[in-house]
Amino acid sequence: MAGMRRLRNVKIVATLGPSSSDYETIRALFEAGADVFRLNMSHGSHEEQAARHAIIRKIEADTGRPIAILADLQGPKLRTGVFAKGEEELAEGAAFRFDLDPAEGDKTRVCLPHKEIFAALEPGASLLVNDGKIRLKVETCGADFANCTVTTGGTISNRKGVNVPDVVLPLAALSDKDRADLEFACELGVDWLALSFVQRPEDVQEARGLARGRAAILSKIEKPAAVKAYKEILAASDGIMVARGDLGVELPVHSVPPIQKQLVRGARAAAKPVIVATQMLESMIESPMPTRAEVSDVATAIYEGADAVMLSAESAAGDYPVEAVTTMDSVAKSVEADPTYREVIEASRRVSRTTIADGIVAASREIAEATDIHAICCFTQSGTTASLVARERPSVPIIALTPIPATLRRLCLTWGVHCVLTDTVDRFKMAVVSAARAAREYGFATEKDQIVVTAGVPFNVKGTTNILRVAPCDERLIFRTDPE
Repeated sequence: MAGMRRLRNVKIVATLGPSSSDYETIRALFEAGADVFRLNMSHGSHEEQAARHAIIRKIEADTGRPIAILADLQGPKLRTGVFAKGEEELAEGAAFRFDLDPAEGDKTRVCLPHKEIFAALEPGASLLVNDGKIRLKVETCGADFANCTVTTGGTISNRKGVNVPDVVLPLAALSDKDRADLEFACELGVDWLALSFVQRPEDVQEARGLARGRAAILSKIEKPAAVKAYKEILAASDGIMVARGDLGVELPVHSVPPIQKQLVRGARAAAKPVIVATQMLESMIESPMPTRAEVSDVATAIYEGADAVMLSAESAAGDYPVEAVTTMDSVAKSVEADPTYREVIEASRRVSRTTIADGIVAASREIAEATDIHAICCFTQSGTTASLVARERPSVPIIALTPIPATLRRLCLTWGVHCVLTDTVDRFKMAVVSAARAAREYGFATEKDQIVVTAGVPFNVKGTTNILRVAPCDERLIFRTDPE
């Protein structure tokens, strides 16, 4: 397994849960194609998540391949109170009231124990209940009530989720539970933190302050306010998740595909990894085969150049977790083998190059694609160089080499990057030798082939990418042509 490599560029994120909590299943998911494992902090105890984390690190050690772990924070959950009868039927056109009175609800009212919602509401705003199945329009409101008209009726029951799409709520993205989960996950040693309920860049900055560099911050774009402030949120984040579930509730469902495309392109241009998530192969929760529409959905995200596609309940609680990963892997390989894929990727490349590093990585792609180069090898401390190369979406493999395990694990989420742990080097010649050995060991090239090597001099200094060399994979030739 030490020489294992993926035969695709897009990465696969698999959520762990009751269906995937033992060593055998998680290893099978990894071997089927999972590059990143998601720990959903909305479900399961800290003890259960710690056990899954330990299994992933054991698989990493057993296979000799870095694996990224993403902890997904729940975010504040807005829910109704309870009803005296457990549920009520709301008819279209009926009046209904939300308030802060903790008394059990009936067909005319229910408690909404979130004063922050009332503080932000205005007449004309929408309230969505139970994933948008019930919709209400605010007629009048105050600090402790909202009188509404039901615009889409249905059955309302105890503690159903509430969405408020039209306003920015005065709520922090991190609840008390999230803060505890964040500290637990960072101490555990996860690589990425996914932040829910992001509305503004300050939400990201708060999480970054609490993480203190122990994990990278990935913002979930799932609210209209986040779409409006996307440029600022992207600048504050290390990565993005297009969380289409709540987006499809709070925005017209037909607006989600163009928003997805815009978010993916924005993240690509910023050289930050972007995950497309939610309902990608949802029918595989109960079926060994996906629908054609689901396969097309996954393919669309790959054609757009997303860094990763994600499985949620399909791998966490479904009946066919390994089959779901296998299917996603097969779709990715098929799409990337399509000549149209390269045409789409190249046509959608939008890069503003303003630094020496930008020029180096652009030149590396152009040289690799214009000549018989088998891989682009990047020496990196923070992962920035490899991310910039990945932004170019080259047609040849990318090998990231670093002596820092945390950097390698975070790069497991980045498009096209094959991660290799290497010894610390202090001379460019030895970097070239290490790159040539890695290219041969993992099957990217033979001694007769050439590679491109990028690095920064002086070595081991963040942000110094300033050198590029076309080198042979034969070490004897490297020493013969570079006596340094």
